[in-house]
Amino acid sequence: MARAREDGPQQQRTRRRTGPREAPVRRRNCYFCKEKIDEIDYKNVNQLRRYISERGKIRSRRITGACRKHQRQVAVAVKRAREMALLPYATG
Repeated sequence: MARAREDGPQQQRTRRRTGPREAPVRRRNCYFCKEKIDEIDYKNVNQLRRYISERGKIRSRRITGACRKHQRQVAVAVKRAREMALLPYATG
């Protein structure tokens, strides 16, 4: 039979940064919301290149600063541009 753990109750570990290392959180604003762009066009390759890495991967919202709605549109547009051979699938 399986033995029960006798370590006691599990504790949640949360790390909080304190002291002078803590930087103020700067909120990134979505470029597309600022410019009031509703739809992201897959043919606008220069705009889409900002949202893919040097290796050809789609960058995350955390890095790009795009909102949820526009990040999804960016992902779909990049995939369409790749399918139409406007952007590479991978480089290197």
